Amino acid sequence: MDREKMTTSILDMCMGAIKERVDYDAARVVENILDPNTDAKAKRKITLTIEFLPSADRTHITVHTGSKAALAPTAPVETSLGMMSDANGEMQLVELLPQVAGQMDMDGSAAPEPKVLKLATLADELQSGRAVVMV
Repeated sequence: MDREKMTTSILDMCMGAIKERVDYDAARVVENILDPNTDAKAKRKITLTIEFLPSADRTHITVHTGSKAALAPTAPVETSLGMMSDANGEMQLVELLPQVAGQMDMDGSAAPEPKVLKLATLADELQSGRAVVMV
């Protein structure tokens, strides 16, 4: 055999599966970078682990490889909630929006209605049978 044809990289072993795993994680990294919900400047990393396990008689080596991508987490989202009572005196949380509901913005569309979360008290839950107190 030609010596030049025999020389290869450990990354070419396993019929190219090692390179394939790294390429797969590289695609995940690029996808994460392009995600507008992640920090654009956060570092991403691919770690390739290659473990060599020789046999007791040293006649062969089992090689285990793994590729692991460390991606940027999604950015947290934030909103503000106002606490107030409704017409019946029940507490509720109302999302505070930057614009009055129904007001036209610069694009000509109306601002949405704020989301409202009704707060149920424990007494209300007990009366309706939706909550059970264990003693």
